[in-house]
Amino acid sequence: MASGYEKGIPMGGELSEEKDAPPSFLFAAMKDPLGANLDRLQIVKGWIENEEMKEKVFNVAWSDDRQLDDEGNVAPVGDTVNLDEATWTDTIGDAALVGIWSDPECDPSEAAVYYARVLQIPTPRWTLYDKVRFGIKDMDEEIPLVTQERVYSFPIWYKPKKS
Repeated sequence: MASGYEKGIPMGGELSEEKDAPPSFLFAAMKDPLGANLDRLQIVKGWIENEEMKEKVFNVAWSDDRQLDDEGNVAPVGDTVNLDEATWTDTIGDAALVGIWSDPECDPSEAAVYYARVLQIPTPRWTLYDKVRFGIKDMDEEIPLVTQERVYSFPIWYKPKKS
């Protein structure tokens, strides 16, 4: 970790590459002690191509024994929410996700922005808490009762190598 602090770029910073290699990112996310376990960590990349904004989401770390498929997707983590009691259990997901990731599609001559997005396992939504608290028996089926909270990092701006 000391090397990351010494040689790295913090969230919100600008990374200027002096070599023809994709940038690498060290990431670490931990659950809130009172919150739910983590489902997965994603890196979101943004860039401009032909004067049009583009975005791609990369799954870079995930909990449990799930596998990445050929399209880069991960199967859903599952759901432990008890709809009768508005509770959940941390029997799925992980308390922390840590790793290193390099952009496999990076064009070192193209400016980009990268940020992390971390998703928790499903938990009760405020509507479910109200349903249980007030004893509501029939709630409109269109009202969501479960949510998957997420958090976003500040971006890191990638500046291409100078010609």
